[in-house]
Amino acid sequence: MRQSYQLQGGALLACDDDAAPLQLCIAPDAAERDWLRQRFGLDAHTLDSALDPDEISRVEFHPGALFLIWKRPESYSGNENCTFEVSSFGMLLGEHQLLLISSADSLICGLHQRRDLHQPLDVLMALLLNNIHHYQGHLKVIKLVARELQQRFSQTMHNQHLLQMLGLSESLIYYINAIQSNGSVLSRLRDYGERAGFGAATIAQLDDLLIENEQCIKQAEIYASVLSGLMDARGNLLNANMNEMLRKLTLINVVFLPLNLIAGIGGMSEFSMMTQPLPWWLSYPLFIASLVGLAGLMLLGLRRLFGSPQTGAMNIPARRREQAAR
Repeated sequence: MRQSYQLQGGALLACDDDAAPLQLCIAPDAAERDWLRQRFGLDAHTLDSALDPDEISRVEFHPGALFLIWKRPESYSGNENCTFEVSSFGMLLGEHQLLLISSADSLICGLHQRRDLHQPLDVLMALLLNNIHHYQGHLKVIKLVARELQQRFSQTMHNQHLLQMLGLSESLIYYINAIQSNGSVLSRLRDYGERAGFGAATIAQLDDLLIENEQCIKQAEIYASVLSGLMDARGNLLNANMNEMLRKLTLINVVFLPLNLIAGIGGMSEFSMMTQPLPWWLSYPLFIASLVGLAGLMLLGLRRLFGSPQTGAMNIPARRREQAAR
């Protein structure tokens, strides 16, 4: 889908002119891709890179134009795994026109209220600023979601909440990677602006964008570090609670094990039938004595089986000392 916008009075107004200062292509189909190749000279690789969510940010300088690939955060929909996704979009800035190639239609939603857009470069700068603010807004949401998950985890101790925290941590890693690559693009764009003769106001805006992007990176790194530490602490707490539960179950088993043994011995009707010629006060003590002897044999066998390697290992240094003394 193609959309055209003209700049009038510092605002964006929709129009049907292919020569308008702002051209937006949303998930272009085959016909629109042919139009992009004929009109702007974009090859298939460039178009695929602009729509690839895994493409890294970069800037390419051409005679009279520059092409940027920028990483933007996807709108958060509150999914079950609490993951925040990032995607890519392309920008081709010429002398009198700006082309935007994106897979989503929410790319310029925050630009319709602005009244300071007088040229395509202003639209580009405003778009980059909005995306940085979008990252900052998502980082605040991640902080709130992480705090809510901590409270739920403390109350229920479910693995689902721990997996959701893992999703948040993974999202922060992707955010840090995307923001850092965007910062590299901003640095190169500022250097290019000084060589290309951008105005002082535009250079100052680029400096502000670099500062805000650096602050966004530090904020994301802090959240990632805090969330990683909380996940480790919550994981250890979950293991400690599980160990405590197993200890209680073991105590219950130890308490009822002798009772089960007594009940089992007292309920052996077949044993009473087989030992009917003998009096009960003689057959049952003999049976208990055989159980004790069998337990002793098993204990002796286990000690020989698992104790011999340790004994051999303990004797190795002594043998080496004797060999060294000789």
